[in-house]
Amino acid sequence: MKKVLSIALLSTMALTAMGATAKTAQAATTIDSTHVSVEAGDTYKSIAAANGLSIAELEQANGREVGGFDLIFPGETITLPTAQATTNTQTQTPTQAATTAPTQQAAQTQTQTPTQAATTAPTQQAAQTQTQTPATTNTQTQTTQSSTTGTSHGTFKISFYDPAVLGSNMGYSGVAANLSVFPKGTQLKITLADGTVLYRTVNDTGTFAYSNPQQLDVAMPNAQIPSYGVTSATVEVI
Repeated sequence: MKKVLSIALLSTMALTAMGATAKTAQAATTIDSTHVSVEAGDTYKSIAAANGLSIAELEQANGREVGGFDLIFPGETITLPTAQATTNTQTQTPTQAATTAPTQQAAQTQTQTPTQAATTAPTQQAAQTQTQTPATTNTQTQTTQSSTTGTSHGTFKISFYDPAVLGSNMGYSGVAANLSVFPKGTQLKITLADGTVLYRTVNDTGTFAYSNPQQLDVAMPNAQIPSYGVTSATVEVI
């Protein structure tokens, strides 16, 4: 009787062990194409084999140390390498776009720079030409004037007047003088006390100049008449 009971007990234990073994061999549950859920008895080796992967690939996809001890628990989610690859692709795309954008901008900048430089250079040259032209003209005029010398007639008192204000159309190239000293048509070089040089032709005689042989009345627009009004100057006939 005892022998029969022992055989029955052993048979029961064997069946239980077989049931446990069957349960241990159950594959991990698939959540989606890139994730599986761990079932009791699963290992990295069994999950990798079931999905056509190497253990190292599975460990890398889940941040595990390659070749390390992989302890997992039922219910835990395991990521398959496909998901990691997709994530990397999506992550890299904005980076590549961000890298491409500055590169294109840099290329455009380099392309535009010579054009802008070419446009700027003639503009600057034109501006310099316009700026330098009056200076050159003035220099030439001053040189001509400075080189023009004549017979000195000493120092004269100088006053100014605006012919237009007096209703005259004689212009501003003339000077009123005592005609007994400087006849009409005499060309004078008048160097004012402040160094300003004026060239005038005697074309009239004014009241002041007529009564004062040592005075000249220089024609000049009111806006240009010096604030001091009356000064002295050395006069030469040229």
